[in-house]
Amino acid sequence: MRRIALALLSLACAAPNRAATPSTADVVIYGATPGGIVTAVAAAREGLSVILVHHHRHLGGMMSNGLGVLDTIYDGKRAPMFDEVCTRIAAHYRDKFGPGSPQHRASLWGERGETRRPMYEPHVAEAVFEAMLAAEKNVTIVREHHPVSVACDGRQITRATFRQMGGTATTTFTSGSFVDASYEGDLSAVAGAKMTWGRESRSTYDEPHAGRIFTKAIFVTAAKDYFPTAIRTEGLNLRGFRARTGPPLAGSTGEADRAIQAYNFRVCWTRDPANRLPVVKPARYERDLYLEMRDRWGIGLGVPNAKTSWNTPLLVGGNFDYPDGDWPTRHAIAARHQDFAVGLLWFLQNDPEVPEKLRTEMRAWGLPRDEFTDNGGFPWELYVREGRRLVGRTVFTENDGLAAPGLRRAPVKNDSIAITEWPMDSHSCHLDTVPGSDHEGKVLLTEESRPGQISYRCLLPNELDNLLVTGAVSSSHIGWGAIRLEPTWMHLGESAAVALALARTDHVPPANLAIDRLQARLTERGVMLTFFNDFDLSAPTPEQRAAQLLGTRGFFPDYNARLAAPLTRSVAEVWAKPDPDPIRTARRVAAADATTGSPPVSPAEFAQLIGRQTGSLIPGTLSRGTACIWLVEKSAKQ
Repeated sequence: MRRIALALLSLACAAPNRAATPSTADVVIYGATPGGIVTAVAAAREGLSVILVHHHRHLGGMMSNGLGVLDTIYDGKRAPMFDEVCTRIAAHYRDKFGPGSPQHRASLWGERGETRRPMYEPHVAEAVFEAMLAAEKNVTIVREHHPVSVACDGRQITRATFRQMGGTATTTFTSGSFVDASYEGDLSAVAGAKMTWGRESRSTYDEPHAGRIFTKAIFVTAAKDYFPTAIRTEGLNLRGFRARTGPPLAGSTGEADRAIQAYNFRVCWTRDPANRLPVVKPARYERDLYLEMRDRWGIGLGVPNAKTSWNTPLLVGGNFDYPDGDWPTRHAIAARHQDFAVGLLWFLQNDPEVPEKLRTEMRAWGLPRDEFTDNGGFPWELYVREGRRLVGRTVFTENDGLAAPGLRRAPVKNDSIAITEWPMDSHSCHLDTVPGSDHEGKVLLTEESRPGQISYRCLLPNELDNLLVTGAVSSSHIGWGAIRLEPTWMHLGESAAVALALARTDHVPPANLAIDRLQARLTERGVMLTFFNDFDLSAPTPEQRAAQLLGTRGFFPDYNARLAAPLTRSVAEVWAKPDPDPIRTARRVAAADATTGSPPVSPAEFAQLIGRQTGSLIPGTLSRGTACIWLVEKSAKQ
């Protein structure tokens, strides 16, 4: 089997014809991850010229490298480009295998109450992304290049230079805007943006689960017990999760360190004999580590066509040099992870320590002939769960993914451009344990986490005004757990594309774009800024669009918009005169909501409160949705 390092260094599909590659574009994007591809396609559809650079010749990040599942527990519509990717994947299985076929059903959500999420094969994801890019004449793709330097004029990057992977040739691109959509944050680091990696201490951002921590996973099997319990007690509109971790155990000091959560290859195995390649024992065979993994002996998730996405071979502690390492260092780390993954399956198939029944089951699996066909059936890219992270103009922390004190909603962000909904989590960071614990650093805050808002400022370096960081988003180690999912990155990528287009129209760098203007444009596109239980954006009404905007101003202290309900006088008085701080507004609204006996406000009364002239012409009571429209109209005129 080929080494992954050799696959990365191969130049068989070398860089594009330089004579045909423009040297300038409206935007240069580094990282053809799902988020980077969405940014490129959405920006091109906005009329921008785009140069998309990737370090490998294969595009699509982890979705093309064995992830196999949509890591989201929200099945509503949140961003059109993400929805398009999902629709294209499902359409492939419907068209090839028939509506309702096992393959088609696997690519869709399970029945309500089930935890099954849409599944797909790596080559299908790659084909979907390649087709989307090929349809955009304004996108130029440059493969197998990585950033090595930038030139700046004051606070703006003017050009970036990329080197051929494994070679010496360089190419320089000039642009007014740049995006770093890579998992590693390499363009941001080269540009001089402040980056970090590892774990903050508990006191750095006052995060309960930060730093060194020991917990124990808790598993349930019945839907009535799924986490978070707020699904049942508060009507939280999320799919349930089968696991959570318990409270911090003795020895959880909260100390900071440079440890990061474990990486692995999401190996796509198959049990189809006609498609199966044999497993060969690697020269570097770490049997002692496999013996320590007794609680994780198994295969895992089921992918269409008798395949699986294997999340088991986590090489804890084997990645600490990756975030700030050069590419030879990263290739060496990837090679060890490859040996570790292949060696683990060989161990499960052959080692006498493994029960014979399990050995027999494991012998049914091998690498698929029809995946990663130029790399012996093995994924091209390592799952870089956590590399560098930007330290930007604001930092998304654990507290941004928890219910805010006094509210039934996570803290409100007045510059929100996307949502989180996945529970904050981290795989193990060290192999250390204390009595009753899992490996150190393992955290899964399924019960505590709540859908949050991601600030535009999380994409903005302090040092630069025309670089958007959509991959290595500004966050703490714990907060990162809610962001590091492909659906969230694609959501952010679409918002970034809209920002780039508006910035070009307004002749300002992206950092200087008026946030009200950006948010209004996002709501017009059907991009979610605020999570609600009672509607998604599948067919947004004017009331829902207005609520999306006002949800960033603190008008909703919980996740229920109740747009058809009458607006009470107590709430109307707060809505008419909100506080500049959206969290204070949300607390005032919560107190007003709790006021008993407050009557509905009439249209004329609310019109008078906000200085509107036409309210007296509308009979009856005023709905909360109509009030939202009026408030947004008033704001637009100011």
